[in-house]
Amino acid sequence: MNSYNKSLLILFNTGWLNEEATKQEFVCAEAALQTIESPEIFCNAFELVNRNAITNKSTIILRESKYFRLRPFRFLINKN
Repeated sequence: MNSYNKSLLILFNTGWLNEEATKQEFVCAEAALQTIESPEIFCNAFELVNRNAITNKSTIILRESKYFRLRPFRFLINKN
């Protein structure tokens, strides 16, 4: 999968947390996002629909997701 620049806004009520606790929250959030954005999880959450077939094969899904825009008649569908 290509890594794209992403922005994420996290709001904390810093009145309740000290600086060390705030840093710990950021570390935990970063670890959770890295787990979620792994290729295995991506392939489990999506299936690729071609004009004639539907596939769950991770190699094919990752190969097709390398394109910024999918090729014609190919669609990624979220299973959730």
